[in-house]
Amino acid sequence: MLELNLPKLLRLKNMSQIKIEHNPSEERLQELGVSGWAIWEKEVSKFPIDFDETECAYVLDGEILVTPAGGEPVRILPGDLVVFPAGLDSQWEVVKPLRKHYSYDFPDGV
Repeated sequence: MLELNLPKLLRLKNMSQIKIEHNPSEERLQELGVSGWAIWEKEVSKFPIDFDETECAYVLDGEILVTPAGGEPVRILPGDLVVFPAGLDSQWEVVKPLRKHYSYDFPDGV
């Protein structure tokens, strides 16, 4: 008989929602136009963020732990290109002051 571990399946689903591309090439960043994206900065803090639309971000400085609702924390560092999909509910912990480019121009991610 097949036994399902529902909490584990939900955790895997939530983890897979945040997509991280570590250290994309300069060509990739140019192709996406990252240098023209807006910049957001945040001091060390903790707060919830619920994404109504897909956000693509490129981390310039800092460190954050993003915990999807019901999931495990995801560590995001400088050089990470990240997609936070629409519908993601999460808790953020800014561990080191954050500075990132961001864009909402890619509804299907990058």
